[in-house]
Amino acid sequence: MRFFRNVSTASCRRGGPLLVSAEQLRRAVLLCLAAGLVTATAATAQIPSPQEVQRLVQENPELVRQQLLQSGMSEQEIRAQLNGAGMPSNVLDQFLSGDSINATTAFDADALNALEMLGIAVETADGFEFVSVTSGMQFETGREQILVDSLPIFGLDVFTRASSQFQPLLSGPVPDSYVLGPDDQILIILSGEVELTQESVVTREGFVVVPNVGRISVANLTMANLRILLRDRLSNSYSGITRGTVSVDVTITQLRTIQVYVTGEVTQAGAYQLASVATVTNALYAAGGPSARGSLREIRVRKRSGDVVTLDLYPYLLEGEVSRDVSLESGDVVFVPLAGRRVKLYGSVVRPAHYELDSNSDLIDVLNASGGFAPAASRDRVTIHRVVRPSERGPGSSNRIAIDLGLTPSGNPADTQYLGGVIVPPIGLQDGDSIVVDDVLDLRDNYYVSIVGMVAAPDTLPWREGMTIRDLILMARGPTVGANLREARVSRLPDQRGLGELADALLVPLDSSYLSFGAADGLYVGPPGLSFAPAGSSPEFTLQPFDQVQIMRQPEFEMPRSVRITGEVQVPGEYTLLTKGDRVTDLVDRAGGLLDTGYHEGTQFFRPQGDLGRIAVDLSTILIDPTDPANILLQPGDSLHIPEYSPTVSVVGAVNSPVSVLYQEGQSYDYYLANAGGYRNDADKGMAAVRFANGLAQTRSKFLFWSSYPTPGPGSVITVPAKDPADRLDLVGLATNLVTILGSLTTVIVVLTR
Repeated sequence: MRFFRNVSTASCRRGGPLLVSAEQLRRAVLLCLAAGLVTATAATAQIPSPQEVQRLVQENPELVRQQLLQSGMSEQEIRAQLNGAGMPSNVLDQFLSGDSINATTAFDADALNALEMLGIAVETADGFEFVSVTSGMQFETGREQILVDSLPIFGLDVFTRASSQFQPLLSGPVPDSYVLGPDDQILIILSGEVELTQESVVTREGFVVVPNVGRISVANLTMANLRILLRDRLSNSYSGITRGTVSVDVTITQLRTIQVYVTGEVTQAGAYQLASVATVTNALYAAGGPSARGSLREIRVRKRSGDVVTLDLYPYLLEGEVSRDVSLESGDVVFVPLAGRRVKLYGSVVRPAHYELDSNSDLIDVLNASGGFAPAASRDRVTIHRVVRPSERGPGSSNRIAIDLGLTPSGNPADTQYLGGVIVPPIGLQDGDSIVVDDVLDLRDNYYVSIVGMVAAPDTLPWREGMTIRDLILMARGPTVGANLREARVSRLPDQRGLGELADALLVPLDSSYLSFGAADGLYVGPPGLSFAPAGSSPEFTLQPFDQVQIMRQPEFEMPRSVRITGEVQVPGEYTLLTKGDRVTDLVDRAGGLLDTGYHEGTQFFRPQGDLGRIAVDLSTILIDPTDPANILLQPGDSLHIPEYSPTVSVVGAVNSPVSVLYQEGQSYDYYLANAGGYRNDADKGMAAVRFANGLAQTRSKFLFWSSYPTPGPGSVITVPAKDPADRLDLVGLATNLVTILGSLTTVIVVLTR
């Protein structure tokens, strides 16, 4: 429901409030929105019809248009608010576009409701001012958090993010201390021998009328006292109440609304209608909360009786404490003054922001309000930047000072100045102070040491007094397998730099005790590899800041690697390389040699390292002469396959009869092709290939006008591919093109001879 004030009994001039029905009120408000041209009297309360409202708005569109332009919202923001309220986003385009509005322009209730929702106010020459009042909560939508010097003002975001869920309910249970007033709606319930319900509204004179009982004055009674009064009055008409056979109960079905005023430094000052159980916090939510200049620590409530009550919102904002909230009555004024002392807290705290101080606030209170130190906060010192008061400035002194405040470590949480492991001394803050809590220095800005090489977790770590290489290796999770624990290399900042020295190189002896890090009873965490000095034989080496420790790899250290041999050998399987000089023949010997069924000319050798793949190996030659260069060195992952002897040659592909033919020593390629019935018509003879048993393949060789095909061996496969149909010569098309070209030439010759 809307409310308007400052309406004169003769015209829309300033005066006392005029209360009318909700529908009349809506029309009157919209009428005054249009132009402020309505004259209403207290005696007749003549309210214009919707047609008159439409006419006046159409005759005076510039007043509404001006308010839309001065609202501070862009066209897109206005449309977004309308859309968010469930209204058509284009309902006010006739005002936003600047086009003229005449008697034929459609202007319906949706446009009126949209203006009402936006709370557009028009102050006319007659002195009328429209003020938005609601029994619910209205807030600016899409309002961003207010930032000052890139930091928010603590507490304001609670109100900017508010929703209608903060509206006090107009129905439901109330406490026994609730005081009744005009417009409260109560329900009286009799049960037992008599079953009766009676709903009554408290009149403006403060009474309710109950059938068979008459008028009962209830104004200013609490609910507890109302139950006693009703039981006493109803017992005269219902004797069962006295005998105990009839029970009496009463409840509130609809709360009255009260009118309160919110003014001062708030987002949207004005008069508001709230439920009778509303408090100061509800009123502030309705008004959008304090502005950036408003106080959160000294909200003043001026009661109708003249008493002034103050409210500090920080207990509510920090701890959810609402016991100090002030209940409102109709006619109360909630005033938000300018903020008092404010300080800025930034840096390594949980909630950097601007904080308002009360008369007793000190540094410890501000730090507590911020949530305390962040985990990475340096808790040694706090710096306070302050503008010096004029009375404290001396000749030639700066207008600003920085106060470096030391914090004392403590383990006594009972101390009133204790916070996060330190004692914060009192300082006495001033308005405008900036408090800075630093982070701990980055590791690279502190003393550090580093370790690289053959350790489980190479890292850069903080240095501490008395730190040794043993400590550093332990923090690096110990040496890895293959580490050379005879010595470590340490690079240290030089004592002198006259000749451009960057570091001194030191060799630090180690021993086998470094292998037992993290192991019980001195057990090794990995194989020792080389023979190291006995445990305890090397002295501890103390590190200095910025030392770089390198744990080297053992010379020629490699983990055992394996190769594989399969096929026709005595013992196929995986074999570990014993030396870096192991060759193919060594692998064959360790596998027991070839079986009688093995075909050494078909040997296939595969190397995955470097993606080399298949390598041609002449096993027959290297078995006779292991010193032959073809007896290559083995590498980890190599595999050797000796196939079984196959006495056939297969012919496949574009031949008339694919077949496997018994191998005949000395027979050529043509012999096996003839056994397959020769080439098909689509055979691509030039691409025919012979793949031998060892996996190698050859095609025909050419020299001038001669060509020859390779001679197949046992287990070979001859493959004749078919031609691609797309590559076939189109003789018909070629002949057609030739005829066309010849015809064109003939025509040219005839023309030239004329």
